[in-house]
Amino acid sequence: MGRHRSTTRLIAALGLAVLLLGAVAVWITSRGLHPIWREEPVSERVLRQAKERLGPGAEVQLIEQGRGSVVCGYVAATWGGPAMAFISRPYRFLLSEDPLSAEFRTMVAADCPTLPRPPAAIAVP
Repeated sequence: MGRHRSTTRLIAALGLAVLLLGAVAVWITSRGLHPIWREEPVSERVLRQAKERLGPGAEVQLIEQGRGSVVCGYVAATWGGPAMAFISRPYRFLLSEDPLSAEFRTMVAADCPTLPRPPAAIAVP
C-alpha cells in the first residue's frame, strides 16, 4: 500500500512539473523573447568584432558577402585610416595584418574570391 502511494505522488509531481514547464514556455513565447535566438545582422557583427579588435574608433569601410555566413571587406582602426582586409565569421574575425597571413590568404581565396582592392584612404580635412 505504501508503494502505491509513493508512485502516485511521483506521477503527480511529474505531471505538475510538465504543466509548469508548459506554462513557462507559453509565457516566454507570449512575451516576445524570440530575439534571444535571432542571428545578429552581418553589419552589426562586423562592426562589433572590429571594435573589439581595433578599439572603439574602428570603422567598417566595405562589406562583401562571401560563402555562407562568411563576409569579407575592409576596416580601419580610425576614421579615414588605412584599410585592412578582414574575414568575419560568426565567431571569428581575421585581419590581413594578423600573424596567420597564409591562413588569411587561403580563406580569402576560398570564401571571398571576388574581394575588390581596398578603398582609397579618405583625406581628413
